[in-house]
Amino acid sequence: MAMKQETHPIVKLARDTVENYIRTGKAPQPGELTPEMRKKAGVFVSIHKHGELRGCIGTFAPTRANVAQEIIANAISSSTRDSRFPPVVESELGDLEYSVDILTEPEPVTDESQLDARTYGVIVESGWRRGLLLPDLEGVDTPERQIEICRLKAGIAPGEPVKLYRFRVERFR
Repeated sequence: MAMKQETHPIVKLARDTVENYIRTGKAPQPGELTPEMRKKAGVFVSIHKHGELRGCIGTFAPTRANVAQEIIANAISSSTRDSRFPPVVESELGDLEYSVDILTEPEPVTDESQLDARTYGVIVESGWRRGLLLPDLEGVDTPERQIEICRLKAGIAPGEPVKLYRFRVERFR
């Protein structure tokens, strides 16, 4: 096994949460909060296994007291409630890699020219339906592709008018 580099406390919190929850059914209490963990923001926790997505769930905007609480809730959801995958089991824990995205406040944009697939994530909204895609994802190189994926996720037809929002992320791996 390769030497692991020092894990950022944000990623460590996501990993510790999943490992603790899968083994005991309980969410851990966060230890000392880093400055990033004290603020309020939407957070996505992504789990990969052997380079393939294994779970990814998050919040568009803050729903809890701070980022640490968002990480704990979303790490549990990513590992047990992502409908695309079966829940994580204990035998997988050693193979999982985590990344945590802390989102900036989404800002409305008027058209695709204000988007950039590397820099900005996208939210596509039509009525109550919303689809979100994080920025800088492998194989998603254009705003058009981001919007297409968001429409699919939200069940919004290609011709339907939508509101577009963009946001940045601080990504921790």
